[in-house]
Amino acid sequence: MFNLLSLLILPLIGALNSQSFPEVLSPEEEAKYLALWEQRDLKARDILIEHNLRLVAHIVKKFENTREDRDDLLSIGAFGLIKAVDTYNFKSNTKLATYAARCIENEILMHLRSNKKRKDTSSLFAPIGEDREGNEIHLNDIVEDPSPLASEVLIAEEQNARIKEALKILTDRELEIISRRFGLNNHFIETQREIAKSLKISRSYVSRIEKRALTKLYLYLKG
Repeated sequence: MFNLLSLLILPLIGALNSQSFPEVLSPEEEAKYLALWEQRDLKARDILIEHNLRLVAHIVKKFENTREDRDDLLSIGAFGLIKAVDTYNFKSNTKLATYAARCIENEILMHLRSNKKRKDTSSLFAPIGEDREGNEIHLNDIVEDPSPLASEVLIAEEQNARIKEALKILTDRELEIISRRFGLNNHFIETQREIAKSLKISRSYVSRIEKRALTKLYLYLKG
């Protein structure tokens, strides 16, 4: 079984890994696509997501000192960006980028909390690292994002079929790593280190395979 949100995120991570970010939309362009997305134009939704990818990379830099894998944080941040576009209040005076930044950061913080809870090694008031400015990040800084996840309702079936078709271009090893990294084909989501340990290969090799596979998917879907 495929996780629909994971399917959508694959080409976005490919873009993040290749650093091939589309230009930021002008205020006029953003207003245009927001108006179209309010009418549930899925193409406009994709444009709003893709043209805000730079924001994900920028926010991930704030967590460089948390000892978390950058690729994992990019994936989590992309989830936050999708949530932001899907749950944006069109009547709000808040800019999309401002709202998206909060959603991306909260998604990353919730991921850090989840990891700490799973390892059961610290309390809510223990520091989990530092941001780029050297300020300590604590688990009690995390604020839950109350917005409902609408992605699985809103993604068109045709788009899902296209991405499923794109997965067929991957080698068996690439598909296995992508499936385990993003929870596809009944896999639990795993980190690169967990996959590397299981396959008895280095984490850097897993990272190279993952980036190669995501770039292939990105180019296929953009072709």
